[in-house]
Amino acid sequence: MRFQVILNRDGGTLRSRDPDRFAQETRARLEGFGHTVSVAVVPGDGVGEALAAAAAGDCEVVMVGGGDGTVSAAAGRLAGSDKALAVLPAGTMNLFARSLGIPLELEAAVAAFGNGRVRAVDVASADGRIFVHQFSVGLHAKLIRLREKHAFRSRPGKIWASVRAGFSALFRPPRLKAALTVDGEETKVTTAGIGITNNLFGEGHLPYSDRPDGGVLGVYVTRARRRRDLARLLLAMLRGRWRRNDQIDIRPAKEVTLRLMGRHRRFGCAIDGELCDPGEVIRLRIHPGALKVLAPAE
Repeated sequence: MRFQVILNRDGGTLRSRDPDRFAQETRARLEGFGHTVSVAVVPGDGVGEALAAAAAGDCEVVMVGGGDGTVSAAAGRLAGSDKALAVLPAGTMNLFARSLGIPLELEAAVAAFGNGRVRAVDVASADGRIFVHQFSVGLHAKLIRLREKHAFRSRPGKIWASVRAGFSALFRPPRLKAALTVDGEETKVTTAGIGITNNLFGEGHLPYSDRPDGGVLGVYVTRARRRRDLARLLLAMLRGRWRRNDQIDIRPAKEVTLRLMGRHRRFGCAIDGELCDPGEVIRLRIHPGALKVLAPAE
């Protein structure tokens, strides 16, 4: 197969290693499986241009190394095309890579792609913007905003910044009012946070889906409002306890419309870990089988 490899030198794991040397090793490893390989090492602000060139080129696989934001941008370019996305887990949590069963050690992931198989998985969209993991408004977006105020240059540094931001967000949780229409049925909610995910999260591990081709959105509405209950919820999330969690309401859906009420813009929203400005009304939907990915062979 013809590979175009794009490495974000500013993303996650690649910040703490020599990306040019890793690029050479990746090319050699894939060529050892008989593939044709081109590699581009780009700064974070050059990822979009590199993705556009790859999407318009003659490669069969676009391998992207970076965080979930970089992977989400790549999925937006490749969804609905005949090119496959290979997710190199070079971010902090690598949740989409975990969902696809990709080894988290970079060299092992590259080796797995050498004899991998192409499969179709789902993506979701918020007002037409593709995402692979989660759209969120309220508590999670506030955590990201607080985290970005801390300086970090490594994966452990980002994790520590997230922990500090989490405590700050729990100390003064947002209070969000919204009208939520799930597959045509509207309810009004007051909550600290809402998450809409690309398929439902699995049990017993970090928040990612065990079925990336499940064909549904996951709708997660936080019931907890007090700091103590929010702390319990955060602990349960980290342990992957969803089904028996009385601090959160969970529903599957095909389409969701979220209408934020009151001073909605101060809450902010996030798509796959990247902050964005919310509209007053956000429309979300699932796109079953819209993205081809290269996954490890069975």
